[in-house]
Amino acid sequence: MGDGTRVLRFTGFSTSNGPDVHVYMVASDDAKDAATVQHAGFIDLGVIKGNVGDQNYTLGADLDLAKYRAVSIWCKRFSVNFGAAALRPTQAAENHNDQSLRSDH
Repeated sequence: MGDGTRVLRFTGFSTSNGPDVHVYMVASDDAKDAATVQHAGFIDLGVIKGNVGDQNYTLGADLDLAKYRAVSIWCKRFSVNFGAAALRPTQAAENHNDQSLRSDH
């Protein structure tokens, strides 16, 4: 963002509804299965804001984006991965050499 804040942005987002669903940044190139999420390590960005629609999640200034390269929509109650995406810089980030991210999926 213009003020230096970094966000994970979901656009055109849709997932199944479920109990205790959180957004995880995963220390892996992908988060396609539950074992990857559990073994790679993750940072919990909090409860999902909704199962449909655009939304933003603020990333801590100390979050190492070279390490946390994927996102998972994770059901904590049942340890189920509802969906995942590898991350890459947005076009604007590439032009300005900052760390904004966009999902490939």
